[in-house]
Amino acid sequence: MTKKRKVSNQELRTRKDLLVAAGRLMKQGRKPTMEEVAAEAMVSRATAYRYFQSVEALLVESPVDAAVGDLGQLFKDNPSEDAEARIDEAEAFMHRIVYENEAQLRIVLANSISRDVADTSLPKRQNRRLPLIESALATARARFRDEDYDKLCYSLSLIFGPEAMIVFKDVLGIDEPTARQVKSWAVRALVRGALQPLKSRAKS
Repeated sequence: MTKKRKVSNQELRTRKDLLVAAGRLMKQGRKPTMEEVAAEAMVSRATAYRYFQSVEALLVESPVDAAVGDLGQLFKDNPSEDAEARIDEAEAFMHRIVYENEAQLRIVLANSISRDVADTSLPKRQNRRLPLIESALATARARFRDEDYDKLCYSLSLIFGPEAMIVFKDVLGIDEPTARQVKSWAVRALVRGALQPLKSRAKS
């Protein structure tokens, strides 16, 4: 099996810079070209097109990225070590962003799916959910075994984001408040499950 190339932090930063640059230009009340966005982000036009197939794909994602904002600020003044409560708060935040930006996110997903699956040279999506999850779990990180922590983060990533919304709405026909209740229950259960091995060792 061929191992997938890991996307570098620099590549994610470049993609982020393009989204932020597009947002700055759109605030001027006009639709920028890819050349203008690239210049604003201080990269070449060719580089911009490597990350986004069209300026439309870039412009539709930029407002979503702006809505998420600086994820580091969400828990800036929250020293709580209650991992369940913090992860639930993080999911509630992402849930609101997803449902408020449903139309744009459906287009973002469609653009991502249309990319060549064999092309692993650059990130197809911006990874917003994992940094948010890690920020939520930061104060309780020492309570998780490394292997359990990684599995927990990956499992939570399946619940955070627009894919879960599509399952709830399109497949299950579940309304937004009920979807939030189910996701709240699920993320808390996953955190408890990941902490269970630690509790079992403490009893033995």
